[in-house]
Amino acid sequence: MSKTLIRGAKVLGGDVQDVLVDGETIAEVGTGLSAEGATVIEAEGQILLPGLVDLHTHLREPGREDSETVLTGTRAAASGGYTAVFAMANTHPVADTAGVVEQVYRLGKESGYCDVQPIGAVTVGLEGKKLAELGAMHDSAAGVTVFSDDGKCVDDAVIMRRALEYVKAFGGVVAQHAQEPRLTEGAQMNEGVVSAELGLGGWPAVAEESIIARDVLLAEHVGSRVHICHLSTAGSVEIVRWAKSRGIDVTAEVTPHHLLLTDELVRSYNPVYKVNPPLRTEKDVLALRQALADGTIDIVATDHAPHPHEDKDCEWAAAAMGMVGLETALSVVQQTMVETGLLDWAGVADRMSFAPARIGRAQGHGRPVSAGEPANLTLVDPAYRGVVDPADFASRSRNTPYEGRELPGRVTHTFLRGRATVVDGKLA
Repeated sequence: MSKTLIRGAKVLGGDVQDVLVDGETIAEVGTGLSAEGATVIEAEGQILLPGLVDLHTHLREPGREDSETVLTGTRAAASGGYTAVFAMANTHPVADTAGVVEQVYRLGKESGYCDVQPIGAVTVGLEGKKLAELGAMHDSAAGVTVFSDDGKCVDDAVIMRRALEYVKAFGGVVAQHAQEPRLTEGAQMNEGVVSAELGLGGWPAVAEESIIARDVLLAEHVGSRVHICHLSTAGSVEIVRWAKSRGIDVTAEVTPHHLLLTDELVRSYNPVYKVNPPLRTEKDVLALRQALADGTIDIVATDHAPHPHEDKDCEWAAAAMGMVGLETALSVVQQTMVETGLLDWAGVADRMSFAPARIGRAQGHGRPVSAGEPANLTLVDPAYRGVVDPADFASRSRNTPYEGRELPGRVTHTFLRGRATVVDGKLA
């Protein structure tokens, strides 16, 4: 069994300590630990975090391997400091049966870079008409706990209620893509001043907020858990804050791009900025940051959405929605939350590891950096500054909104159960 001594890191941004990894486990945490028989990583000035967990990743396999595969997606995840990701169900075929989720789960095991937990579809074929095999997916080898029709809203209130009732029996959660479809027909971007000036179909905030309001009330009525995917408006924040004040079991996520980018970027007509939900206003961005800081929003999730070049290198109206995000997420959070003083590194660990692991029931992940715990770890150099070059990405796709932008921080090492998947910023 191999040993690694991480020497002199700031654990969760706090005390400078040594961490000895022996095999798959953290053996000791302290100062002046012996390096005998161990590979030593000099980590002065670096931050040691528990391995990051992403509750919202699109790996595209099976069916769209031209965009991403489980292997390339998990390589991208490891590069970004992730040790576990939850893979969304909108594959081809849809992950709405035990057979498909087990295939994704097996591919994740084979990759070796990151644990992959499949998310099961709520409805058959993501069509919103009939519940999928929720119990069978949960009872499968994949042990599905999170269900979502992400990319499509479960807009039928009866279907949503039945899904919440069903998953309650085994402690699952429904992750809702909050988008009232009738209010977003033909929508191309956020509805507001910019959409009016550009003449693009507007996507009103109420299309998101109305679904969230309905679903938190349904969750309260049923006594079940609901999770809000990629929350993007100030109004949505207030609804979730109200629901939590009533004791409703709701959690919510925000993406890195909604913490940084605004709809003003759409003036360029560059489809790299086309995303669902759309980039919102500066007011929304600031509200989302504050809500993440005060815990109204529980986690950061990437909504990593890879697309082939031809699906983005076209006119705005024809372009696919989505951005890759696994390899830049931590840097964006450092810029928007840490460097603004809204979160410390312990807060980052909570929003990007502890809380998502807890929501998704990710065994062995989101654990304290202490002796006896699984050695799922991420080492970050916060002083690093670099310009984003998508040619360096491990992801198969390059549709990043950050190309040419300087971002802070770099993942130098990632460990999955004690085995280095990233060393000195490069895939092992």
